[in-house]
Amino acid sequence: MAYDRLRPSEPGGCGASQAEQKNDEQPKAKNNKRKIVILSVIAVTMIIVSAVCAGLVIGLREGGADSVGTQVRRKPTRAISNTCSKTRFPSLCVNSLVEFPGSLTANEQDLVHISFNMTLLHFNKALYTTTSISYVQMEPRVRSAYDDCLELLDDSVDALSRSLSSVIPSQDGNSQGGSTQDVMTWLSAALTNHDTCTEGFEGVSGTVKDQVTDELKDLSELVSNCLSIFAESGGDDFSGVPIQNRRLLSSDDDLSGESVDDENFPKWLGRKERELLSTPVAAVQADIIVSKEGNGTVKTITEAIKKVPEHSTRRIIIYVRAGRYEEDNLKVGRKKTNVMFIGDGKGQTVISGGKSASDDFTTFHTAAFAATGSGFIARDITFENHAGPAKHQAVALRIGADHGVVYRCNIVGYQDTLYVHSNRQFYRDCDIYGTVDFIFGNAAVVIQNCNIYARKPMPSQRNTVTAQNRKDPNQNTGISIHKSRILPTPDLEAAKGSFPTYLGRPWKMYSRTVFMLSYMGDHIHPRGWLEWNGNFALDTLYYGEYKNNGPGSGVGQRVKWPGYRVITSDTEANKFTVAHFIYGSSWLPSTGVAFISGLQV
Repeated sequence: MAYDRLRPSEPGGCGASQAEQKNDEQPKAKNNKRKIVILSVIAVTMIIVSAVCAGLVIGLREGGADSVGTQVRRKPTRAISNTCSKTRFPSLCVNSLVEFPGSLTANEQDLVHISFNMTLLHFNKALYTTTSISYVQMEPRVRSAYDDCLELLDDSVDALSRSLSSVIPSQDGNSQGGSTQDVMTWLSAALTNHDTCTEGFEGVSGTVKDQVTDELKDLSELVSNCLSIFAESGGDDFSGVPIQNRRLLSSDDDLSGESVDDENFPKWLGRKERELLSTPVAAVQADIIVSKEGNGTVKTITEAIKKVPEHSTRRIIIYVRAGRYEEDNLKVGRKKTNVMFIGDGKGQTVISGGKSASDDFTTFHTAAFAATGSGFIARDITFENHAGPAKHQAVALRIGADHGVVYRCNIVGYQDTLYVHSNRQFYRDCDIYGTVDFIFGNAAVVIQNCNIYARKPMPSQRNTVTAQNRKDPNQNTGISIHKSRILPTPDLEAAKGSFPTYLGRPWKMYSRTVFMLSYMGDHIHPRGWLEWNGNFALDTLYYGEYKNNGPGSGVGQRVKWPGYRVITSDTEANKFTVAHFIYGSSWLPSTGVAFISGLQV
């Protein structure tokens, strides 16, 4: 049936970072030896990476450094064997590490950042080589997939570089780079990027696909190994969720929620930050004003994005006056950081598009609006894809921005409306409309106090609210829908007996989705959840429901899959709150968005 399709797409730069991180307070005498090893690894690696960027190195594959002539296979050390035994792809881990500079004299702690460095080298090489064929003529669908891969590989190089910076011990003991949660998020995003890139070529053939696929060989497994190694070294603090290789929460884990004031703002949120998203539009001091009528800074959103400086450390505010804006390739790219879009309200400022998978675009490429620059915020805007249900995958809004926030917005489409692609995201007070898999992706995302509307789909289709695509048990990703309302639109309400609606289906092996303290209408099918394809992922997924209410919330007839659970423990449910799932207590306050940190106010 139509809704059981495979997603065809679900959907540059060189050089490893040399920033350093503290040495976990080990004795200085021991540190000195480690520093020599670490600095040697970095120096040699940078030489190799430079050669890659100059086109002198073909690349490292499983089986050794075939670009530097024939070499005898080296025997792994005990540290390498122990480290690789913790991964999902131990043979690749051993074969890739034994040939890497410094690995044979490294201890297990050193091998954490050495594995990151080695993986970054592979991604740099893949990006460089893939970029070199950009001149080749391609069919539209192939070009769409190819362009996606360039963007996604570039983003992954950046994510891996930041991860590497965060795990290399510094000489002075000061912390540089990101936190433990940051590293898990960035590695998870790099793995998701690779997945999206490869899936973009599903259903097509030719030399471009063959060459890109060859360049991508082993990259997914290498990132997965990095995730495993980092998690086993003490890097993964997302514990308590019952998946493979995870301890259960103890009853004394600290899961207290932060207090909030009467406006649902955290009490420790500064006055200026509170005012940013609660101040009337007329009082906001915008850096750029978009107006189709010509009474602003620019007339188009495209022009506004071009004016945003790269890597901004201060908030850049773009005010988009009321009107309907339909422009090609609207995207706030990775280098455009801390950008905030403010509109005149839902239904007043409308950003619209009509691209779809039926028009030879990848799902990733269909987004009417996309944002990947960290710190992105949108407020009081409607994002819409008007392609219609017959065009199948057609994204209204795609977010891959870390610490992304969407506040008081409408997100309107049919199939694949909201693409929560990667990194950490928060949605508050939004209305989200769709039919098949209309909230999908692999971000760590909390959707709070939102109205989620299922629409009337095409004949023979069934609605599915979510399709989460976590593919690795160590990724810290999933969809958490908290204190929201799952409702039918009027057209579905009149025909709900003919079009069942399900809470979700598992797109990938470790799909993870929870609904907590939310209202569910009677359009929700009593089984609650739908299979993707037979028994696929039913043992490995994590689907949970916690204290929901409404006529569709009854759990008596829910599916009996091993991976489905009715959550009865407050401790377990707390793991999917803002404070713990997306670590919102450390970054959300600065956005000024009202939020509930724990389970309840």
